Amino acid sequence: MSSRLAVFDCDGTLVDSQANICRAMERAYAAGGIAAPPRAAIRGIVGLSLVEAVATLSPHGGADLHRDLAAGYKAAFVAMRAAGELEAEPLYDGLVAALDTLQADGWLLGVATGKSDRGLAFLLAHHGLSDRFVTLQTADRHPSKPHPSMLETAMAEAGTDARATVMVGDTSYDMHMARNAGVRAIGVTWGYHDEAVLRAAGADAIAHACGDIHGSCA
Repeated sequence: MSSRLAVFDCDGTLVDSQANICRAMERAYAAGGIAAPPRAAIRGIVGLSLVEAVATLSPHGGADLHRDLAAGYKAAFVAMRAAGELEAEPLYDGLVAALDTLQADGWLLGVATGKSDRGLAFLLAHHGLSDRFVTLQTADRHPSKPHPSMLETAMAEAGTDARATVMVGDTSYDMHMARNAGVRAIGVTWGYHDEAVLRAAGADAIAHACGDIHGSCA
């Protein structure tokens, strides 16, 4: 196969979304009458699907609690959007230029994220990126990271294989997903897990700025 595919995580890799995620999670816990975890803990679960995220934050709760908290998070996010309370989720500096460089070099681009279809579509449209990606994989249609399903489907849709695919992400979940799918793992240090965590999770290369992504993928 001649095509090469770079699959990006979204939250913490393409955009800085921690403010909205933390506020929605805090509201979900408040609605359930439970003290919210500290924001550092919430940032640590960004990238997981919702039920898995709250199960990690509240491991002593049962499945019903985890489902209720996940539903509360979704409701909080919808309410925040309807009230115009969502903060802008800015692209990281140099991200668009990095995408330009990859595409100019013949790379196909994809996204694999714990966001919903609706959330991802809204964000990409807001930033004018909807036409950049040939494959979009979300938590609505896949098991949570680090299961390889998102990457396997992305490769199938893009017509690539594991040898010609890289995963670019900011968390250990992205690195483990890449390993599980047999693709190269590129960790970025501007997101929510630090370099030591990324390396321990199996990152093949580390990008310290968006301008480093193309060289890391080569």
